[in-house]
Order: sequence, then C-alpha cells, then structure tokens
Amino acid sequence: MRLFAGVLPPTSRLDELGDVVDRLHRLPGAEGLRWTSRPGWHLTLAFMGEVDEELLPELRVRLARAAHRTPPFPLRLHGGGHFGRRALWTGAAGGLDELRLLAERADAAARRAGVPMEEHRRYQAHVTVARARTGEVDLHPFLDVLGGFEGTRWEVGELALVRSNLPVSGVPGEQPRYEEVDGWPLEGAGGGRDGRAG
Repeated sequence: MRLFAGVLPPTSRLDELGDVVDRLHRLPGAEGLRWTSRPGWHLTLAFMGEVDEELLPELRVRLARAAHRTPPFPLRLHGGGHFGRRALWTGAAGGLDELRLLAERADAAARRAGVPMEEHRRYQAHVTVARARTGEVDLHPFLDVLGGFEGTRWEVGELALVRSNLPVSGVPGEQPRYEEVDGWPLEGAGGGRDGRAG
C-alpha cells in the first residue's frame, strides 16, 4: 500500500481554502496548472511510499505511540508559497513547533517499523493546491491572492494514516484518491520536546 502519515483539516477549513482556490481558477494562466481536488487536500507529515503489508502491525503500534505522546495543538491554513515553478501551496500557522514534532515522530515511527524512508529533510507544512503543467506559468498572480489567505483556527486532534490510490484509468487529469486507513487521537501523555516515537 502507498501510505503517508498526515493531518486532515476539517471540511469547514477546506471549504475556506476552496473559496480562495475558486478565485485562483479565474486568474489568467490558470489553465496552465493542474489543480488538486478538495477531497485530497491534506498536510503530509511523513510520506512512506509503498509499504509491505507485514510492516503494518508494527507501523500502527509506533504511530499510535507517536500520537499518544503528542498533545493536541492549534493550527490554521495560512498564506501561500511555491516549490520552484512547479507546485503552488497554502501553508499553515499556529502550532508549527508541535506540527514539526509530530512529523518527526511519524517519520521516526515509520523508520523504526522498518519502512525505508527518504532522506530526512526539514519539514515544510503545506497543502498543495496546484502543479504546473509546464514551467511557463507565472505563479506571482496566484501567490498574490494566496498570500492574503487566513483560514480559521482549529485544534489538531488526530494523526492519520492515509492510503494514496494512484490514478489507474489513464484519463487525463484524473486525481489520486486518498482514504484514511487508521487514525489515533493526540493525547499528549508522556510528552516532551526531545522525545521521538519509540
């Protein structure tokens, strides 16, 4: 299964982002971007790629432990940015230290469960809203609109394990489908900033 650990914003917060993205769709050059679909909007914490079924029991135990050790924290979708000229995203504000800690714990949980993970990089909280079809699109008008976006705060209370089902139909523009396969409440017991998943 192709899996990642993530935070799934509430539907109401995704609706707020959707209102802004609808405005982006009307800007010149929007047809040069491939827009992600609202059901797929999420904050990835640790991307695991293809995970062998036999690793899942241990992965679940370790992710549950990571969630158990992390307290709930406030977050809101906020502003915008880009990765090079290829991806357009909205970021997050609020409990970013707690979000990074949860990302580190999810990454450590996967590694200790035997999942071969990519090289560790500094965590950048983001929800991808579009990808450039080519490098020719000027992203500045889109960033100007996203830059003023201030979503409503919510409390992150769950670490989710999500399955990514890649498109198989061959239909141009088909989006991956995401399904939450498990989730654990953030409980904050035994917390501490220096701890990682055990």
